Amino acid sequence: MRIAIFNQKGGVGKTTTTLNLGAALNRSGNPPLLIDLDPQGHLSSIHGQAPLDAGQSLFAFFQDLRTLQELEVEWEHIGRLIPAHQQLIKVDSIFGKGPAILNKLRHGLDVLEEANPERHCLIDCCPYIGVLALNAIFACDCLVIPVSTDYLSLQAADHITRTLQVLEPVMKRRVPRYYLLTRFDRRRRMSEDVRNRLRERYGDEVIDTVISENVTVAESPSLNQDVFRHNASSTGAHDYRKLFNELLERGSLPVTTR
Repeated sequence: MRIAIFNQKGGVGKTTTTLNLGAALNRSGNPPLLIDLDPQGHLSSIHGQAPLDAGQSLFAFFQDLRTLQELEVEWEHIGRLIPAHQQLIKVDSIFGKGPAILNKLRHGLDVLEEANPERHCLIDCCPYIGVLALNAIFACDCLVIPVSTDYLSLQAADHITRTLQVLEPVMKRRVPRYYLLTRFDRRRRMSEDVRNRLRERYGDEVIDTVISENVTVAESPSLNQDVFRHNASSTGAHDYRKLFNELLERGSLPVTTR
């Protein structure tokens, strides 16, 4: 299963969700592949020891025709990572937006899955629509769209939905998507209001689990840790465990129990 974590708005928890879903998968005995598709490289920086050379990053897959398998690095307690590099920002200007480049990641993952068909892939997307994000959308089986509980994020969710509708005739399919509320603060009326509005618009596509505003979630990346390793009994760890279980129940994360 390939899941892209995407929102055109920054600061909503894309990287944090990618990291902690990956950790939850690993804890279930199903270590995933994480792909950092953001030139800012936040996910790669959390790894702590990812290669800094562009030739060892995802950029080399686009530029130098290296295979995805060649670029994988081990990530203890998570699985595997294909790191990003700042040079990824050049992909739009170098390659344009033809069908070959937009489907490049999908074809690369098809090759990977021949050798490891049961491994899940989580893609941390950049916060704008361009060649990189389109590669993720074209390649994924479903999208998780984190929406922080403020009104601008609600507008961003609507914008993403319209973008996906425009892409559907090109892709010849409707990409399943789940809207995930993040930075949820039960003390604020706005959080509940945003949740109600999101449910009115997108119904069952809104994940029941919410990711609460939590210091453990916020500080664990600075320690190069997922939320479970940082504090497995925290509210943040509880929330991401619930998210993993809900995606499991919805059939979006079929796993092998070990």
